[in-house]
Amino acid sequence: MPALLLSGAGWAAMSGAALNAMVSPWFERDRPKALSMAFNGASVGGIVFVPLWMALASGFGLAPAAFLVSVAMVVIVCPLACRVLRRQPTVAVSKALPLPRLALLRQPRFLTISLAFALGLFAQIGLFAHLIARLEPELGPGLAAGAISLITVCAVVGRTLLGAFLGEHDCRLVAAASLLMQTAGSLLLALGEGSPVLTAGCILFGLGVGNLVSLPPLIAQREFRLADVGTVVALVTAINQTVFAFAPAIFGGLRDWMGSYLVSFLVAAALQALAAAIVVSGRRFS
Repeated sequence: MPALLLSGAGWAAMSGAALNAMVSPWFERDRPKALSMAFNGASVGGIVFVPLWMALASGFGLAPAAFLVSVAMVVIVCPLACRVLRRQPTVAVSKALPLPRLALLRQPRFLTISLAFALGLFAQIGLFAHLIARLEPELGPGLAAGAISLITVCAVVGRTLLGAFLGEHDCRLVAAASLLMQTAGSLLLALGEGSPVLTAGCILFGLGVGNLVSLPPLIAQREFRLADVGTVVALVTAINQTVFAFAPAIFGGLRDWMGSYLVSFLVAAALQALAAAIVVSGRRFS
């Protein structure tokens, strides 16, 4: 239990809200690009670190591998954090007092951000948790694992394209387009058969994976006062994490009840389409 508590605290300190708070003050015009690069660091870390972790665990055992990783993190990450994160940009300080959390929670523009991305991430995490089990019977274990890597690469590509081309475009419309692209991918994964169709589903789904984390801070920065942005992003992140924590169990329950993943993946597609409609509906409040 102490390890879980410490891990949870560390996760919160390195979540989307924390990354936004660290990166955003340094950038204004290039903020989408900067946030995309910062979030891509987590994706690239996942690509590199997971095989390394598995190799260490296989070679030395789980406990020694965990000890080696912990020591390496302290030796490498702590000096970097002390050197880099203590620096602060010179920015104009907002004198406005932040709104109370309850006042923010009642605002329609906040509700449409929070609900849309909570539904989108619920669908995304639930689908991700069961994707190998869905693909393995048709593709085999090797190609199914490769499909997960493909999705991760597509997530990096999608987020990079978002940062490069978002500019002054409407973030809500971009979010809706990303969610609808994932909807199409989820439908292919639910109904498709054979490598070409399932691969296309993975690509469409993967291109939107990273954007669901990157876009809420960008929308918040355009629609809320500077004094409230940090609170808004933290609340959205906390609500999202609370909601999608139940996704793997619920998708698995649907699989056991219906005897296949068809209904689970169709539910994911429906939730993504609903999330797209909700985030667009918030434009009239922005």
